[in-house]
Amino acid sequence: MEFTHTGWIAHFTGTETMMGRSWEVDGWDAITGTAMVVDAQQGARRPVTDYPDFSHLERTRRVVTSLPGGGWHACERARTSHDPDSPIEPVLAWLVTSRGELTPVTMDAEGEIGADGTMNRFFPPGTEHR
Repeated sequence: MEFTHTGWIAHFTGTETMMGRSWEVDGWDAITGTAMVVDAQQGARRPVTDYPDFSHLERTRRVVTSLPGGGWHACERARTSHDPDSPIEPVLAWLVTSRGELTPVTMDAEGEIGADGTMNRFFPPGTEHR
């Protein structure tokens, strides 16, 4: 799951000396409206059109705010009736995108924390899990 601050990623196909890559769009040129990326090698922002291997822009998710988890829990529903659901994890926060989508930030049994777009079964606070 990809989140960027602008909601866009620029894709490049690669050249003889450089592999294909994707960079987060850092902003837009005020005059031309061209997408800008940060060129770490040159230490400057550059228009994507400065690169001969620029391919295309792709829309991503842009987080506009986050909300507390509020005691919710989540898991991924089993794909078939014979499979179990994934382990239930506490929701620490909800990420809200510019499109109004909510993505839970959960913590697994090992203490790993991350946004998880695969969660699709949610349990409100104070309810029995399962």
